[in-house]
Amino acid sequence: MSFTKNILTVSGMTLLSRLSGFVRDTMAANVLGAGPVSDAFFVALRVPNLFRSLFAEGAFSAAFVPLYSKAKIEGGQEEANEFAGRALSVLMAVLLPFTVIMILLMPWAMLVLAPGFHSRPEVYDLAVTYARITFPYLMLVSGAALLASVLNSNHRFSPGAAAPIAFNVMMIIALLLSPVIDVEPGLCMAYAVPLSALVQWIWLAGHCRKMGISPAQLWPKLTTRVKELFVRIGPGAIGAGASQINLAMSTILASLLPTGSVSWLFYADRLNQLPLGIIGIAIATTLLPILSQRVQSNDVDGARHYTTRALEFGMILGLPAAIGLGLAANEIVEVLFEHGAFTAMDTVNTAAALSAYVFGILPFILIKILSTIFFAHHDTKTPVKTAIISVVLNILFAMGLLKIMGHVGVALATSIASWANVLMLAYALWRAKLLKLDHSFAPHMFKIALSAACMALFLVGVQGALDAQLLQSSKVMDVALLGAYLVGAGIVYAAALQLTGAMRLKDLVVIIKKEKT
Repeated sequence: MSFTKNILTVSGMTLLSRLSGFVRDTMAANVLGAGPVSDAFFVALRVPNLFRSLFAEGAFSAAFVPLYSKAKIEGGQEEANEFAGRALSVLMAVLLPFTVIMILLMPWAMLVLAPGFHSRPEVYDLAVTYARITFPYLMLVSGAALLASVLNSNHRFSPGAAAPIAFNVMMIIALLLSPVIDVEPGLCMAYAVPLSALVQWIWLAGHCRKMGISPAQLWPKLTTRVKELFVRIGPGAIGAGASQINLAMSTILASLLPTGSVSWLFYADRLNQLPLGIIGIAIATTLLPILSQRVQSNDVDGARHYTTRALEFGMILGLPAAIGLGLAANEIVEVLFEHGAFTAMDTVNTAAALSAYVFGILPFILIKILSTIFFAHHDTKTPVKTAIISVVLNILFAMGLLKIMGHVGVALATSIASWANVLMLAYALWRAKLLKLDHSFAPHMFKIALSAACMALFLVGVQGALDAQLLQSSKVMDVALLGAYLVGAGIVYAAALQLTGAMRLKDLVVIIKKEKT
């Protein structure tokens, strides 16, 4: 399967996941709104998600995939299965006691993670209760992430990309069951979180077994490769999880702001995560095993080719996503969330935060790609250095902008810090002579920017007419109008890409058919 087709496969599965996530978030906004229960639940959800990004999707995957590929090349599938089994058993041996300790210490942990809740006892107590229920999600989803990494290393990307759909489905079921079983919705959603991770584990284990690549069932043992894996995870945890650390800092600072601020940032970030997952994470997930194999085989031309294609795809998809979400932020939030307990004031505040977050879409995508180059070369230390500086800058900017712009300043600080991280990574790659691109890259970037400008003109030109029609009829009609508006912008952009030659349809078809991984 081609590199391009792999990206499209992962993006498609991620799109389904994000769409089911929108259904979940719309239902949550309708039931919870932006108040004490939603603030408490979203903080409780952020706690295991932060560690998940560090232990599982971030550092673990970045360190595991190159070592798994190396084990497979040197010793075949049996040795790769043994390495995966040892890694899984050691990972569980670490996370099980860590989970127990965190559950016991959650009242004190919440004082650090959401210090502003201490002055609001009802929110604080809810957050502690919810977090204790949700935290086992970390251990279960980390095991699922390892299985997804095994599948990705064997070029089976769709099962891992589809697995997060289980999370959204379980949350939707929890919201539907809540009034039926007469359980408070926040509590119902909290129990659904770890259960969703168990479903993901079972789903991915089935696919591994079907392919004959299941990790061997072994007792924990620190073999040479496992030691190397966990040595790399240390610095990689911060390097790959910088965005989550920044989001965690945003949550901490937002807890000091008026009630609703945490929820406004959460809903804005959920919308912002759509392009990040479909584009950035999809490209990085696909690129890492391919680039690792090219580096291991000393294929310089192949590494250059796939790095260039990854950056081009990131720009082609990321730039219009940022422009579209930024210019249509108010309309998107209004149509998706403004009903039930979610008020017009919540729309204004969420849209403002979204406009600040989208400034960070492109750097997030670029960070994912540039960090992957380092990971493929077995370097997890350089990304951690830039990430530490990025996190410090985020905190400084957020504290400075907090007093001026409130929760919007917190979101904007995250985006600014992400741009700083990109510049540092690019400079480090240039110095190490690892950022090698095709000569066609610069002309393509100009054509992509020109095409995106055409799309922006369309969005601005039609926006007034759209605003006049929204909320004048049924919610179904509002969704249809918004959909037509965004699809129209996409058609304008695609046409501009075709006319400028940035990406012609016939060229894309040729790439998908002929480009092999």
